[in-house]
Amino acid sequence: MKKLIQSILTSRKYRALGIPEATLIDLIRQEEGRGRSLKELEQTVREKLHNIAATYLGDPDYAVAALRLEAAVNTNEAAVQAECRAIMAAHASTRERLPALDDFYPRLFALTGMPRVVVDLACGLHPFGLPWMGLPPDSSYYAYDLNQPRVELINRFLGLSGLPRLGVHQDILVNPPQVAADVAFFFKEAHRFEQRQRGCNRAFWEALPVRWLLVSLPASSLTGRRDLAAQQRALVARTLEGLDWPVSEVQVLDEIVFCIDKRATLGG
Repeated sequence: MKKLIQSILTSRKYRALGIPEATLIDLIRQEEGRGRSLKELEQTVREKLHNIAATYLGDPDYAVAALRLEAAVNTNEAAVQAECRAIMAAHASTRERLPALDDFYPRLFALTGMPRVVVDLACGLHPFGLPWMGLPPDSSYYAYDLNQPRVELINRFLGLSGLPRLGVHQDILVNPPQVAADVAFFFKEAHRFEQRQRGCNRAFWEALPVRWLLVSLPASSLTGRRDLAAQQRALVARTLEGLDWPVSEVQVLDEIVFCIDKRATLGG
């Protein structure tokens, strides 16, 4: 197993990302014992990792972005927002949200209340939406991601914003965060979790000690040719079957946010 892990993690495609070894161990263990040859096992693991790492969705130049953010912070708030927009534009998931930033968070927080502790799960570049969230100055914003350079940039941005550097390089499916939070963002990832391990979302969502879990899913495919809304609602309904967690929907542009109220689970 060790040789296979090193072969994948040091490959040209993944060596700069710092993917946690725990992720590869988890993927290999899922596929072992299915009668596959070593070559077939490696191919399957690489296919799943391709979907998990999602490099095809885009990334900024992290070194350049860090320098530009620092310069923006020393300029004014408008410059910071411009740089954050540029960073989010580099990734398909956050790029699609840009036209609705001013409206997006007020609509969510109208349901949840203004959070003081936020957990951003498989966060991607979403933390660069902070300038539009209006969080209190004493907030704690935990951001979890598999991509190490991304986490390093997020921590630099949090520090520049006067917030604790709470970006964490971690596989959240292998090791679900145990931060007691007011709101957890889980944006545009639940469908990929299902592809990684069918049915895994339920145990993952149950493991999170959060008052509100905000799960967003795309209402259509990346090309816009396939309507996915019914499929995404079915995924959420299947995951929550038998659980007494009220759900409200907020749709902004092509993104459906399922606002799941877990407060009763935590005693209020």
